[in-house]
Amino acid sequence: MRKLPGGVAAIGGGVWLTFSALAHGWNMPLGVTALSRDIHGLHMTIFWICVVIGVVVFGVMFYSLFRYRRSKGAQASLFHENTKVEVIWTTVPLLILIGMALPATATLKQMYDAKDADLDVMVTGQQWRWHYEYLGEDVAFTSNLATPRDQIDGAAAKGENYLLEVDEPLVLPVGRKVRFLLTSDDVVHSWWVPDLAVKQDAIPGFVNENWVRIETPGTYRGQCTELCGRNHGFMPVVVEAMEPDAFDSWLAERQQAAAREASGVDREWAMDELMSRGQQVYESICASCHQVDGSGNPPVFPALANNPALMAERDRHIATVINGVAGKPMPAFSSSLSPVEIAAVITYERNAWGNDTGDSVQPSEIQARLE
Repeated sequence: MRKLPGGVAAIGGGVWLTFSALAHGWNMPLGVTALSRDIHGLHMTIFWICVVIGVVVFGVMFYSLFRYRRSKGAQASLFHENTKVEVIWTTVPLLILIGMALPATATLKQMYDAKDADLDVMVTGQQWRWHYEYLGEDVAFTSNLATPRDQIDGAAAKGENYLLEVDEPLVLPVGRKVRFLLTSDDVVHSWWVPDLAVKQDAIPGFVNENWVRIETPGTYRGQCTELCGRNHGFMPVVVEAMEPDAFDSWLAERQQAAAREASGVDREWAMDELMSRGQQVYESICASCHQVDGSGNPPVFPALANNPALMAERDRHIATVINGVAGKPMPAFSSSLSPVEIAAVITYERNAWGNDTGDSVQPSEIQARLE
């Protein structure tokens, strides 16, 4: 049986590996935006250029090793300052680099063109969750991991989207340009959704920007890609893309809910209302550090259950939740939780797990402290 030449076999092997990797999800996805397809096309173009360079260089090298091997009596040629060779090995790489730089520059210009957006979304990274604010729309919420704890602990079978599901996805319209403004409240995070071709660092004290125009409705998943602490692996990103009319209806509903939340600041809340709402907030946000049963993870995350010092200092408890603790991974929740949510979660912590202080915190008191 006749063997294929080495170069043809190498190219064939490269093609097979590329499509095999694509089939197994190892390659960069095509995505659901025009820009993601441009990035994928650029990636594959440069990949094949590298394959051809590798085949040519290693093909010449192996051919030379075989053809001019010592056992055949070959003698090395000695030459110095061959102008023609030096011009060739300088010109050819230069032309290759120019050929790669031109499409890369055009794609980069698109990636950084975030102007004229139809919608602005502030994305704030927090240990370990994402806070989304639709600027100018009076809608904001926090997105937390929703994978059940028993799956994480190995007590139950892992679900289809293990560690990639949240309680509140970021909802965006298809066909509209959305600009992301990204920052962080604590450490460096990185917001990444492969199908949208968006990967941007969220850095404390800085605001980075990126953008997307999604073409296909659906649910797209990603995660934080910066090592941001002990729960780094529990910080997924979920984007739900809707048709424009459905998105407008969703946004109007959230605006109405936000208005109702704001109106709740001025009324007196009953203890059972605060406890019910506080439990929801605690289990979605606080339990990741302090545990569902309030036992904490000392010494970094102190226990809230059976903590007489904390229960005896009501003002310090409130100040800690509002302002955080400098130098420790306890963030300030004044910007990410509403006065109703802060009042409810503090009330819950002071009366759950046997603490039973009997006192409550009203949203109006929190609002006064924030003003």
